[in-house]
Amino acid sequence: MQHDLTSGDVALMGVPLDLHSSFLQGPAFAPGRIREALHSGAANLTAEDGTDLGATDRFKDTGDLDVFEMFGQEPIDRIEAGAAARIETGARVLSLGGDHSVAYPLIKAHADRYEGLNVLHIDSHPDLYDSQYMGPLGHGCPFARVMETGKVKRLVQVGIRTMNAHQQEQADKFGVEVIDMRNWRPDLEISFDGLVYLSLDLDALDPAFAPGVSHHEPGGLSTREVINLIHRFKGQLVGADIVELNPHRDPYGMTAMVAAKFVKEIGARLLTR
Repeated sequence: MQHDLTSGDVALMGVPLDLHSSFLQGPAFAPGRIREALHSGAANLTAEDGTDLGATDRFKDTGDLDVFEMFGQEPIDRIEAGAAARIETGARVLSLGGDHSVAYPLIKAHADRYEGLNVLHIDSHPDLYDSQYMGPLGHGCPFARVMETGKVKRLVQVGIRTMNAHQQEQADKFGVEVIDMRNWRPDLEISFDGLVYLSLDLDALDPAFAPGVSHHEPGGLSTREVINLIHRFKGQLVGADIVELNPHRDPYGMTAMVAAKFVKEIGARLLTR
């Protein structure tokens, strides 16, 4: 591996893909903006549990995959290969999207290595469409593609508030466990038996907390609620992605800083458990 990854490392990986978006482009520029926020002089690299990502040589930035301005199957294949190469070193991969289409190849790469993988998906949208106008690899389709592999034990979705009839049929078909915002409680316990991959779409948050996304969906989670979820869900976290930051819509870099906060809290959990 070109970045000298070893078992127990956390590999930060940028995935600058956004041509699978159904509404706006922009998330391809997110990895760079999140890194800027992460290393900004306005903050530090210490997570809330005291883990300092800047004081360990086990948190390694492995750069961006070469998928910018690509469309269709080729970038999906490149993302899966890039993730798989890092996973094979024993490192845990924390990916920065990009639109949510990147979750399909990322989760597929993890499910191929980690048998019985569970997925925790935090989002305002279920992303279970069978297809969109750009085809079956659109950013509204990744969890249909993931569940079709048959390699994911449980998919639990939190924060959903846009479930239409087609996606409800898909959720029923695939046995997806949906915790929608109407039934969300901050003290809800989410527990997995075994290994967990976390896919975090920033539009899960209410637009008041994360305005820099393509799809503003009012009535969502607070930043604090998402942080608490990251800290408290039961299960061994083995990989994660943070997706759908759109810097074109992000006033003063506010949402990039929220994403950087999540990098710290997820990174700390990947390092310590």
